[in-house]
Amino acid sequence: MPEIKFREFTAKDSEQFKALNIEWLKKYFEVEPIDERVLSNPRSEILDSGGFIFMAEIKDEVIGTFAFIKKGNQIFEFSKMAIDPKFRNKGYGNVMMQFAISFAKKYRWNKIILYSNTILKNSIHLYFKYGFIEVPMEADVIYSRGNIKMELDLD
Repeated sequence: MPEIKFREFTAKDSEQFKALNIEWLKKYFEVEPIDERVLSNPRSEILDSGGFIFMAEIKDEVIGTFAFIKKGNQIFEFSKMAIDPKFRNKGYGNVMMQFAISFAKKYRWNKIILYSNTILKNSIHLYFKYGFIEVPMEADVIYSRGNIKMELDLD
């Protein structure tokens, strides 16, 4: 497997960040108003409130992305993970998850949460593999496609 390098998002990544996520959303679900808002305004919706966006590259080609949205003191939501279709099912999701968890541990975060859907069997398997557990879903979930909430305690 070629080496993946991760770098923080820059303004020049805006279109690719959005395009990767829109493609994924359209393949499995639909683009909701919250998706359109976040993906069109990553700086104000994710970064300005203390979140992070990462771009994954192989030989200077972006193959995927993911974000951490700040939810509270040392609690972040793992979100907006998308991999270019030609790089899917090659193990890169594992590498991205390993990097994400290492990053969270480096900064001594308490918890990572995520929302997903149980039809995404590979994704759910990946999350369980890395120690996430299913927790009760709030009543006011922001994504209509979300039917499972998971979290990983890091303390």
